[in-house]
Amino acid sequence: MTGSHPRHSYMANCINDAGALAGLIIEEREDHIKSPPIGLSPDLNSLFVHHFQKRVESEATFFNKRKLPEKETLFVTKESLNDDETQSFIREINPDILLSYGIHKLTDETINSAPNEKWNIHGGLSPWYRGCITHFWPSYFLEPQMTGMTVHDLTQELDAGAIVHQTAAKLIPNDGLHDLSCRAVLSLGEEIKDLVKAINGKSNIVKLAHKTSGKIWTSADWRPEHLKLIYKVFDDRIVDAYLKGEFKNRSPKLHRQF
Repeated sequence: MTGSHPRHSYMANCINDAGALAGLIIEEREDHIKSPPIGLSPDLNSLFVHHFQKRVESEATFFNKRKLPEKETLFVTKESLNDDETQSFIREINPDILLSYGIHKLTDETINSAPNEKWNIHGGLSPWYRGCITHFWPSYFLEPQMTGMTVHDLTQELDAGAIVHQTAAKLIPNDGLHDLSCRAVLSLGEEIKDLVKAINGKSNIVKLAHKTSGKIWTSADWRPEHLKLIYKVFDDRIVDAYLKGEFKNRSPKLHRQF
C-alpha cells in the first residue's frame, strides 16, 4: 500500500525486484509541487517555490527511471483508502506481509484484513523523528546524520509499533536536503530485498519496542519560515557543514536485522 510519488514507485520496484510483490494499492497523493500559502512575503514565497521544486528535481534524478511494476493494482484516494473494496483486495491477495508506505492512516478493519505480518515504512528514524516531514527536521536541527528510514509494526498509534529494521542515509558532499532525503529512501531500497525474505524465518526477526515516545512531528509544526535556515543561512549545504565538523556529532542507534 503506497503513495503515488516517485519515491513510492521506487520502493515498490525494489520489493518487486525481490520477487516479493503480490499486488499494489496506490493512494493518489497531493501534487508534488505545492502552491505557496496565500499571504507570504515575496521572499518566503520564492523560498517555498524553490524548496518544493528542488524536491521534484531530486526525486526525478534518483527515482524517475522506473515505472510502477505491472502487478494487480487498486487505485484509491484518501477518502476511499479504507473502503470495503480495499479490504477485499487485501484479503484476496492474503499477503505474508502487508507493507504501507506514504499513505494516510489505516483503520483497524483495513489493517486486520491482512492476517500475517503488517509493517509500515516510515521516512524518519524513530523514536527521534516520528510523524510528518521527518526528513526535513534532522537537517533543520543540524544533525543530517539522523536522516533515515524505519520499518516498524503497523499499528493505530502513529509510528509507534515495534521497530523491525532501520537504515541511515549516506552523507555525500554537495548533497542538498532533498538529495539527502532521497538517499535515505535508497538506503532502505538496497536492503528491502533481504528484509522481506527474512520473513520466511519469522523466529529470526527481532523487533525492538520503543522505550521512549520520542517526538511526534505534525504538519502544523512546519512553517515556510523554517526554510530560511536551510537556504539563506546554509545555502542548502548542511551535509557539507556536518562533514566538515561544524556541528556536534551524535550517531543514531539503529535497530537492524543484518
